[in-house]
Amino acid sequence: MADQGEIEKYMYSALDLARAALAKGEVPVGCVMVYQGQAVAQGHNRVNESKNATVHAEMVAVGQLLEWCMKVGLDKNEVLPIVQLYVTCEPCIMCAGALRLLSIPLIVFGCPHMGGVAAAQEIHVERFNSKGQPFKCIAGIFAEPCAALLKQFYGQQNPNAPNPKKKAEGRSTGLGGNLASNFGSAFGGSGDGSEYYAAGYGYTEF
Repeated sequence: MADQGEIEKYMYSALDLARAALAKGEVPVGCVMVYQGQAVAQGHNRVNESKNATVHAEMVAVGQLLEWCMKVGLDKNEVLPIVQLYVTCEPCIMCAGALRLLSIPLIVFGCPHMGGVAAAQEIHVERFNSKGQPFKCIAGIFAEPCAALLKQFYGQQNPNAPNPKKKAEGRSTGLGGNLASNFGSAFGGSGDGSEYYAAGYGYTEF
């Protein structure tokens, strides 16, 4: 298990990737994959660039990891079960399911997925024990800056939409308001975020 300093380092890297995605007009999510203390793969959302709705940050990073395994002559089936994945937003149900099937053991993420569907917090549980290996989650690492990037993206015009429209004033994106409250509610906390935001660095494990 990575210590706090390592977790912060890799989440900072993921945040940099998310910022790069935002600058390119992509949903600002960044991902880093770490093997034996070394960041060996990374990615950010490339959905708009690729015109492919499945090209999420996690999938870009996984593809890069597989290429790295081939390049250095390592068996992916031996690498994947000890890789740590850091991502700025909780993986969606598609990515979480794929990561489970790939036997990724640890997912560290920033803000929760607020899309109204089950994501990493559901896919990791034992009731899916016939589908891949359960993974451990560490949630809430730098949740505020991670969510702020998403708020910035969804609050602006989308140049890739057929008819770009400004989001209606007051319309909820699931990321507005008090992020600590949203995070606490999402994971069954008190709602004030106190479980996750001690001294500006907070997380929960599940």
